[in-house]
Amino acid sequence: MTKPLALAIVLSVGTVLSAQSAPDPMLARIRAEGQQHPQVAPVFETLTAEIGPRLTNSPAFRRAADFARDRLAAAGLANVHEEPWHFGRGWTLEHLTVEMVEPRYMPLIGYAEAWSPSTAGDIVAAPVFIGGKTPDEVAAMRAELKGAIVMTQPMMTRFIRRDRPQPTDPNAPPSEPDASAGTRPPASVQQIAQIVREAGPAVAIRPSAGEHGTVFVTGRDGGPGAAPSVVLSGEHYNMILRLLEHHVPVKLRVNVQAKYYDADENAVNVIGEIPGTDPALEDQVVMIGAHIDSWHTGVGATDNADGSTTVIEAMRILKAAGARPRRTIRVALWGGEEQGLLGSKAWVAEHLAGDANRAARDAFDVYFNIDNGYGPIYGFYAEHNAGAKALFDQWLAPFKDVGARENVIDGIGATDHVTFNAAGLPGFNPIQSYQNYDIRTHHTNMDTPERLDEKDISQAAIVMASFAYHAATIDQKIPRAEER
Repeated sequence: MTKPLALAIVLSVGTVLSAQSAPDPMLARIRAEGQQHPQVAPVFETLTAEIGPRLTNSPAFRRAADFARDRLAAAGLANVHEEPWHFGRGWTLEHLTVEMVEPRYMPLIGYAEAWSPSTAGDIVAAPVFIGGKTPDEVAAMRAELKGAIVMTQPMMTRFIRRDRPQPTDPNAPPSEPDASAGTRPPASVQQIAQIVREAGPAVAIRPSAGEHGTVFVTGRDGGPGAAPSVVLSGEHYNMILRLLEHHVPVKLRVNVQAKYYDADENAVNVIGEIPGTDPALEDQVVMIGAHIDSWHTGVGATDNADGSTTVIEAMRILKAAGARPRRTIRVALWGGEEQGLLGSKAWVAEHLAGDANRAARDAFDVYFNIDNGYGPIYGFYAEHNAGAKALFDQWLAPFKDVGARENVIDGIGATDHVTFNAAGLPGFNPIQSYQNYDIRTHHTNMDTPERLDEKDISQAAIVMASFAYHAATIDQKIPRAEER
């Protein structure tokens, strides 16, 4: 950045701040409400303990969306509603057996992938191993693969053993781009997958890269002809391969029973708002949000019941504190984030994209998302937007006494604020704790409440409410990326 441009940004921010030189008493009321009358527990515990995993368009997802809608309405928000968008059929796992029955009995740690079809009852057979084979070698095995238990991958040797760096740690290494982002599997892998699908196995089994029994499980709807699919813990998968390497006969028992829901293929986003009070600014929108869907193992605690609880609580705090923002503050609980940011993409396409939405896009101010990590908000990724960072530095400073650290100029990907960035709108996500996130809870069977402290969710909600209020109150909108 050149010095004149940096000075202009500082002067611009300074002008805004000088206009609010006297502390706004609403900010103190926001903090007091969040600290003295928190309502985090009933929301977080309902999402995790009562509802549990919330795979998009499953009955549990619908229940979570209805619950969020009702909580926002009870808090006094306006225009609370669910917005449908086309997703596809829902799915639940009804039963799973995955065991080794020879040369000895052992229950195995494994989970069916989401949208896996059912097996034809119990499948008891010796597994067929194709890991490391070429497409031609696998094609030559078609007859052997039909109706078989197929172990599709080589022995797991590259376990996930490191969380992402913490950018607010003074000893953090420089950030590096994710080399795997946007990459596709090699053509040979896709060829083998197609050969296996066409061969018609009874069930396909692959290993997880998680360690110590942690199983990373996602999935997709493969449609008609897809084989049932199970992910085993890496250690148990390797144990079976070692037996096979030593020519010890092995038999497995696998039974997957699943149910599809296709009567209504629309998923929903949950929307509510606090209307703006300034006639000149009320049509402008400050938005906060989180995704309420999760994968189907664990209970989706860190990904993303804590984020959903944060934004629901932030809106409740604003209403309970009597906030009267100049701009409208809107909240969204997204569905389909785990399948590719689908809920936020559908909403932006409907409300902000294209010529028909030009006025709404021009009026849109900023989106604050919360996902990626857990615990207190340490700061925000500024997405290389120096003007936004200068504002955020001022807004974060009062929270240093409750765990805030600093904002960073870098960005982060892979969650719903990216949808807004792609539309040319400012979208941001906070920095939280990543300890045992990437290696233990993110998309795993271990995403449970044990890693979380509800006091941290309260802190995050207070910070989120304060940032939303600041953005909805200052004279000008948050600088857009092209303005930096």
